[in-house]
Amino acid sequence: MSIKAVAVDMDGTFLNSHHDYDRVRFHELYQGLKNQGIEFIVASGNQYYQLASYFPEIRDEISYVAENGALLYLHGEELFHGEMSGEALKKVYDLLDADKSIEYVACGLHSAYMGPRISQAFADVAANHYQRLERVDNVRAVDDVIFKFSIKTTVEHAEVLVVELAEQLGDLVDTVTSGFGFIDLIIPGLHKANGLQKVLHEMGIAADECVAIGDSLNDKEMLEFVGYSVAMSNAAEKIKAVSRYCTESNDDSGAQNVIERVLKQEAPFV
Repeated sequence: MSIKAVAVDMDGTFLNSHHDYDRVRFHELYQGLKNQGIEFIVASGNQYYQLASYFPEIRDEISYVAENGALLYLHGEELFHGEMSGEALKKVYDLLDADKSIEYVACGLHSAYMGPRISQAFADVAANHYQRLERVDNVRAVDDVIFKFSIKTTVEHAEVLVVELAEQLGDLVDTVTSGFGFIDLIIPGLHKANGLQKVLHEMGIAADECVAIGDSLNDKEMLEFVGYSVAMSNAAEKIKAVSRYCTESNDDSGAQNVIERVLKQEAPFV
C-alpha cells in the first residue's frame, strides 16, 4: 500500500536538543513529499502558533494536530477545536491552585495564559513552547476557549504526579506525560490519534497509508492508530513497545531519515 501522509511529533522527535532541525535538508525532503503527493502533518502537544512558526515558508501548505489534538488546522484553515467543560475547568483550577508547588499554563484558542505566581524560570521554559503567551492576574477570568493545561515539573516527579492527578480528576480530564517533565491535562478522547483521524478523513487518506513518528507517551494512541508507526531511538520504552519500527535519535535527524526512506521507497516503506 502506498504512503500518502507522514505525521511527526516535534519535541524529542522532529526537533533536536536545540529545538531546531536541519532546515536545508528538510526543504529538499518536503519538495519530494509534494512531488509524490504525500501530506506532511505536524502532531504535537505544542501550541498551533508555535508549531507554525517552525515552518514559515510552508505554514499554510501543511497541516497540524496541535495541543495534543484539541486544535486542528488543515492547509491554513482551522478544522476543529475542542473545549473543556465548565465542570472540568473548575476541578482543574481548584486542584492546581491549591498546590503552590505546581506551575501551569492554561492553553486557549487565541493564546496561552499564566497566572501571577508563575516563576520567571517556568515562564522562560514556556516561552519556548508558546508563540502566544500572556501573564494575567486571574487565569480563571480569561475570556477564551480553554482546551488544555500544561504543567511543568521534574522528569522524576512527573511520573508520580501524573498518577496522582489522574486519580483526583477522574474521567473529567485525561492526564498524559509529554516528556521533559511536562504533564498535559487534556479533554478525554481528544488525543493525537483522534485529531490525526479527523485530518486524514478530510484528506481522504486511510490510517494504513500514514506514517507516524514519535517519542513520548502522548504519541502512543497516534502510533497505535497508523499503519506505519516509528519510534525514535530516544523514545520512552513504552513507545518503542507499541511501534512497529525504530529510527535514529532526534539529534541524528531520525525523523528526516524516515522521510527520506519513504521517498526512496526503502524498507519498510515499499
